[in-house]
Amino acid sequence: MAEDATGPAASDAAGARERREKIRQRVVDEGFVHVKSLAEAFDVSVMTIHRDLDELQSNGWLRKVRGGATAQPSAIYHGDVRHRLQAMAEAKRQLAQAAIELVSPGSSIMIDESTTGLAVAELLPALGPLTVITNFLAAVNLLAGKPDIDLIALGGAYYPAYDAFLGLRTSETIRSLHADLLFMSTTAITNGHCYHQSQETVAVKRALMDSADRRVLLVDHSKFAKNGLHQLAALTAFDLVIVDSDTPADQVAALRTRGVPLHVAGSGSPTLP
Repeated sequence: MAEDATGPAASDAAGARERREKIRQRVVDEGFVHVKSLAEAFDVSVMTIHRDLDELQSNGWLRKVRGGATAQPSAIYHGDVRHRLQAMAEAKRQLAQAAIELVSPGSSIMIDESTTGLAVAELLPALGPLTVITNFLAAVNLLAGKPDIDLIALGGAYYPAYDAFLGLRTSETIRSLHADLLFMSTTAITNGHCYHQSQETVAVKRALMDSADRRVLLVDHSKFAKNGLHQLAALTAFDLVIVDSDTPADQVAALRTRGVPLHVAGSGSPTLP
């Protein structure tokens, strides 16, 4: 006879979901947690914690490492949205302030699922009327109902760890649209190219790039020390790359030598070619 939906099996499943959510929150709050400390905290076996971490990692919430789990990004893990929102906040503010100088009332703007793009989105309502197109649910929630913002939310498969819609349907929807300006960021920059951790992200970002007249990449200096798995595009594929003021001078010089159209935030007003 089938187990009753309110019986022991359902109770166990609910308990596992609640435990995993608490584990996820703890990893984000603390940055790293030990398997043994989690087992003790939740009064379960080490093997149960390993299964919990496997499940959370498969959904993109954290990264398993030796002895525990971390919220820190890696070459194959982009980092939890909450963790990324807290990182490089001042640099993102600088980049957003520079970016909005390129926005004219009446234009159509695309924004990717980056937290740097979200910093731009926060400033857009004051510049309306604008049309804003995004696959980032955080940006959708931020701009929904704002006066003078005509919001187009891109659907598709929802990826909770990105808080964004990605995949084939998202890319197809993007390609049916057109925008004046794209603001996007990247996970890592290596040898003059942008890299990301997932093919789904790369596919959507390529569609965004193809559907905008002007492409602006917003990059804080930490991106030059990170690694990614999947190559997106060369920096020279963008009409303008904006970096924050803490980007080392030798890095700025190297980018300009490569022919990258570059602007350092805070060094005057950016211009598009």
